[in-house]
Amino acid sequence: MSQRNKPRTHGQHSNLALPIVIFGVILIVTAIVLLTRRGGGSDSGTPQIVVDQQMIDYGYVKFGETRAFEIVVTNVGDGALKFQKTPYVEVLEGC
Repeated sequence: MSQRNKPRTHGQHSNLALPIVIFGVILIVTAIVLLTRRGGGSDSGTPQIVVDQQMIDYGYVKFGETRAFEIVVTNVGDGALKFQKTPYVEVLEGC
């Protein structure tokens, strides 16, 4: 009987299956390692927010008049500063 007409045995299938299984396991382990490292990058420290001025006093401002100001917000901590919600400024009367 020639090689072409010879029926395959169980051993010939497992020769191909083993490298495929090993490659799949390597892919899964690599994906797990990359996903766990992504979360631990710059978030491992503690963020600390500093604002250059806590209060701005314009005195009396007439209705319809506009005034502008600029504040500087800095992260002096060693972690990434992320806002959970959109930051806002609260205007208090008489402060």
